Amino acid sequence: MPNNEPIEFYFDFSSPYGYLAACQIDAVAERHAREVLWRPYLIGAAMKLSGRKPLVIQPMIADYTRTDLGRSARRAGVKLNLPDPFPVATVAACRAYYWLLDQEQEKAKSLAQALYLAYFVEGRNIGEPDVVLDVAGTAGVDPDALSDALQDPAVKERLKQVTDDAIARGIFGSPFFIVEGEPFWGNDRLPEVDEWLQTGGW
Repeated sequence: MPNNEPIEFYFDFSSPYGYLAACQIDAVAERHAREVLWRPYLIGAAMKLSGRKPLVIQPMIADYTRTDLGRSARRAGVKLNLPDPFPVATVAACRAYYWLLDQEQEKAKSLAQALYLAYFVEGRNIGEPDVVLDVAGTAGVDPDALSDALQDPAVKERLKQVTDDAIARGIFGSPFFIVEGEPFWGNDRLPEVDEWLQTGGW
């Protein structure tokens, strides 16, 4: 019997590699008739525990990372502009996603994609709640209802729980994929995810 277990896709909206993966993961899943569970979380909490910092602000590593990001974007055929400021807090973006997810799953994914494009293509600061509301409005979401939802204790708790659960599962980066219980970290692991689904693992 074929395994139709969905791919779990963890990411942070401030992650450029997460953005690259977001532009590609659905195509990978479609080749194998799999669903993708998009799960934004607050990577800062994981980085605090691991002692890591974003690659593009680390001395020596930053220049290489910028080169690699440009190369990876060209290879994937997607636009990517490193924004300023970078990184930004993504609390509002994540809360918006989970509030919408309970209502319309596909629209929530469309919002996630729109937020990524707003930040990494248009250079808009999605760390600001007003920008998140504007992007959401453009994506067909009621900004007034969303504005209230961003302060809803239940929505806040939902994001906290997702982040805590991710850390408890050992998820520490963005993008991070769970495929049939197997963890894959990084956009450069997408070919391995594809091969794993094709072959059944190794």
